[in-house]
Amino acid sequence: MNKQENKKKELIKGVFSTQTLMKVGTGTTQRKTIQKSYWFAEEKEDGTITIQPLNVNYVPSGPKKEIPKDEFLDKFSPEPEFYIQTVYPKMRELTKTIARAERHRKRGETYSAEFEYKNALKVDEENIRANFGLGLTYLERGEKEKANDVFKRLVKLDAAFEEEHKHLFNEFGINLRKQDMYDQAVEYYSRALELTKNDEHLHYNIARAYFGLNKIEKVVEHLKEALKLNPEFAEAKKFLNYLKEKGLYKG
Repeated sequence: MNKQENKKKELIKGVFSTQTLMKVGTGTTQRKTIQKSYWFAEEKEDGTITIQPLNVNYVPSGPKKEIPKDEFLDKFSPEPEFYIQTVYPKMRELTKTIARAERHRKRGETYSAEFEYKNALKVDEENIRANFGLGLTYLERGEKEKANDVFKRLVKLDAAFEEEHKHLFNEFGINLRKQDMYDQAVEYYSRALELTKNDEHLHYNIARAYFGLNKIEKVVEHLKEALKLNPEFAEAKKFLNYLKEKGLYKG
């Protein structure tokens, strides 16, 4: 085993707890209690620790936060038994449920997929893969109202726009446009732009959504922005030329 493999083995991963002193009641009836919170923690290669709270179903859920390793070691206590006996089996079951849902969706079995995605969301309502999957299932069935409910949930979740979910993020955006849900597509890509400023593909995608709404000024604005970030962006150039040919943009 080389040094690099050894280092990987030593990275922190598991469930940890923190304790907070709480004051309950007022005046003479006031008493102090200790509140225990549980977190799933994972160490990155650079040594920073990502922590995520456990929800009532004992699975990591909600926003992740990065903290320095020395602060983590000072404030967090390991809970190995709780992780092995309770949390890990629940995480594994959730992963399996989502995998089943994804297999059903790929085979076009949308009602079975919906059932499994909903089961996953009962355990973790903020699960990104399950939310995207359910939204895509509704879009594929043309159920715009239900898809819109999922969309509203997704745009509030910062994690939906992280790099690890790029594939699902792109697929969802394309399907919003396919269903002529252009207003939602604009809001969706605008939200992504708030979190990732310099992505020419996001500007190109928002331009396509604005084109569906016939807002040509906005289309041009975002295509120019895309070309500013990447002057060799062929699709953006082609789109601008198309607008010129149609007399929609003088240039």
